[in-house]
This record gives sequence, C-alpha cells and structure tokens, in this order.
Amino acid sequence: AKLRGCSAAAMAGVVVPRSFRLMEELERGEHGIGDGTVSYGLADGEDVELAEWRGTIIGPGGTPFDSRIYCLRVSCGARYPEFPPTVSFITRINLPCVNSSNGSVDARSFRTLGQWSPSYTIEKVLSDLRSEMMQPTARRLPQPPEGAEF
Repeated sequence: AKLRGCSAAAMAGVVVPRSFRLMEELERGEHGIGDGTVSYGLADGEDVELAEWRGTIIGPGGTPFDSRIYCLRVSCGARYPEFPPTVSFITRINLPCVNSSNGSVDARSFRTLGQWSPSYTIEKVLSDLRSEMMQPTARRLPQPPEGAEF
C-alpha cells in the first residue's frame, strides 16, 4: 500500500531507526540463521540500548579452525548501522585481520568493517569473518590451543 503523498522513490531514502534495525537483527539471530555456522544475540537480555552482543562462529571444515567454536564481542554504538560495530574475538585466534594481543578485528584489514555499508548486519560480519578463516593466508597460520582466550 502506498502512503498518501509519499512516492516509492521518496520512501526509498527512509532511514530505519537504530532500535528497530537492531530488534530485527535480534529476532533473526534468536530464530537461527543459515546453516548454523554463525549465531548471535544480546550479551545481556536487559540491555535496552541493544549495544552489547555476543557472536559465535563454528570454524569451517577442512581448515585449522575445523569444528572449533569461536566467541566474539560485538558492540553496536549509538551511530550503528551508519557506522560499523566494533568486533573482537574472545576466543584466541590467529587471523591476519585480528590483533594478536587483544583480539580486536582491524577495520583496515577486514573489508566488511573497513568498507562498511549501513545495509550490512551483525550476521554479515560474522559470516565474512568465517570466510576469512577459509583464505589461504589464514590456513597457513599456526593456531593457539583450542579454548584459549584473549
């Protein structure tokens, strides 16, 4: 249905409020997504700002990350989704785009954060990090013991 006085072209530039967008992402995360190799949700169910999230990535088969479970922190600031979230691994991992001392994902070397688009989601960030694990450079890196944390 067309809103009175609003053409489809005029509505195309409408910005969805941050809280609505994050509620959509929360609902999607809680209902399970894709093949189950990434998941996410609020770190604290009482977080009315919808700011602090936890993500999980199951390491891809046939890689040094195979079947390992990686936990991450995802912080969506007040300007999300206009600006990317900050992302850091809780589980220790050796990836070119991850700071080896604190687990933070470096936007300069992780394209999804570095070339952020407001259409991107937490799911995309986690899926793209999983894809990074399948890259030849990542496959060659020695990995810390399973279960080690930053």
